[in-house]
Amino acid sequence: MQRYPRDMTGYGATPPAAQWPRDARIAVQIVLNFEEGGENNILHGDPASEAFLSEIVGAAAWPGQRHWNMESIYEYGARAGFWRLHRMLADLPITVYGVASALARAPEQVAAMQSAGWEIASHGLKWIEYKDAPEDAERADMLEAIRLHTEVTGTAPRGWYTGRCSVNTVRLAAETGQFAYVADSYADDLPYWVECGARDQLIVPYTLDANDMRFATPQGFNAGAQFLDYLKASFDVLYREGGRMLSIGLHCRLIGRPGRAEALRQFIEYAKSHDGVWFTTRERIADHWAMTHPYQRFDRPSRMDSDTFVAAFGGVFEHSPWIAKGAHALELGPAHDTALGLHNALCRIFRSAGDDARLGVLNAHPDLAGKLAAAKRLTPDSTAEQASAGLDALTDGERTAFQAQNAAYLDKFGFPFIIAVREHDKASIMAAFGTRLQNNRETELAAACDQVERIALHRLRAILPR
Repeated sequence: MQRYPRDMTGYGATPPAAQWPRDARIAVQIVLNFEEGGENNILHGDPASEAFLSEIVGAAAWPGQRHWNMESIYEYGARAGFWRLHRMLADLPITVYGVASALARAPEQVAAMQSAGWEIASHGLKWIEYKDAPEDAERADMLEAIRLHTEVTGTAPRGWYTGRCSVNTVRLAAETGQFAYVADSYADDLPYWVECGARDQLIVPYTLDANDMRFATPQGFNAGAQFLDYLKASFDVLYREGGRMLSIGLHCRLIGRPGRAEALRQFIEYAKSHDGVWFTTRERIADHWAMTHPYQRFDRPSRMDSDTFVAAFGGVFEHSPWIAKGAHALELGPAHDTALGLHNALCRIFRSAGDDARLGVLNAHPDLAGKLAAAKRLTPDSTAEQASAGLDALTDGERTAFQAQNAAYLDKFGFPFIIAVREHDKASIMAAFGTRLQNNRETELAAACDQVERIALHRLRAILPR
C-alpha cells in the first residue's frame, strides 16, 4: 500500500472565511526572534561557533574556537537592536520567538517583553540545527526548553517554533500536549490542523520570505527599501484577498540595525493607514482559529485498509468494486481525502481499464425510469439520483416516452443511456436523449464514460466532508 504523507491540497480553491475579530480584512502578525545568547558557541557547550544569519555572509563555523566577530554581531542584537525595536513596537501586540537559553541570559529584555504585553513563544532550547538530531535528543531538548522557559518567564509557552527543525519536530511538539500552535511550517497563509497520533495540532504557519533574514542571505534584501517594498506588496495582495494572515519575521541583530529599522517603521505606518487591520499575536490567532474553525476528524480514505475502502467506495462506479480496489493500490495521500482527489484516483483506474471492462461499467447502470426503477430494485444511489430529477414521479405518458428513448439508444449503441441526472431535470434529459442519439458510437462511448465519471463525483461529494 503506497501512501504519500504530504498534503499538497490544503484548503484548495476556497479557503475558509477567517472571520477575524471586528471583521478585519487581514491579520498582521509580527515575530521578533530573540536568539542572541542561544546561538552556537563553545561557551554554550557547542562544538563550534555560529555561522548562520549574521552580517558575515557565507561565514563558516570555527570548530573548538570562539568567533569574536560573530559573537559581537549577536551581542549587538541583544544590547542595541532589541531596545530599538522595543521602542518602536512596544504599543503593538507581537510574538517573540524566544530561545530559552537566550531568555535566561537576558532578564532585562524579558521584563521589557512582558511589560509590553508581548507573547513569548518558545524557540527551542538553543538556536542550533536539529536535522540530524536523534529523536530522543530532540525530545529531551524540547522538554528542557519548556521547563527553562517557564522558569525564566513565569509562564509556560503556548507556541513553539524550532526553525532549524527535523522531520520529527512538529510531531514531537504535538506529543507534548503543551502548545496551542506550532509554527514550524511555511505551507499556507492561514492556520491549519494536522493529526499527530491522537493529538489534533493547530499549525500557525510562519514565513521565510517576508523575513529580515534575507538581509543575511545571497540574493536577499540589500537595502531597507527592498524590504519595505516587499512587505507592502505582500500586505496589498493579502488585504485585497481578505481573510488572510501576514507573518513578518524579524531578528534583533538584523532589522535592529538603524539602516533597516526605518523600513520597518514605515511599513507599520503604512499598514496602520488601512482600515480593518488586526495587529495581533500568534497565540490570539491560534485561539481564534480553534474557536472559529475547530477540527473535526473523519475517516480518511487514504488511511483505510482495502476492505474498508472498497466497502465505502465500491459503489461509486455502479456495481464495479474492482475500480475502488485498484484505486486503493495507488499512491494515495491527503490529496485523495477530498471528493475531487479521490475521484481522480478512481477515474485513473476506470480510464486505464480495457474496453470490455469500461463497457461492463456502462452496462451496470440501470435505464432511466426503467423496469428496475419501477420494481424498486435500484441501488440507493441510483434511486436518489433518479428522484432528484423527478424520474420517480412520471406520468404514464412520460414513462412511455423515456422507455422508448431507452430502447432506441440501447439498440443503436449497445449500452444504456447514462447521464448525471443530478445536473438535469426531465426536460433536459429528454433533450439530451435527442442530441446524443445523433452521435456515432465512438463519440457516444466517450460521452457515456464522461457521464459515469460525473455521477461518481456527485456520489463522492455526498460521502466525504470536502
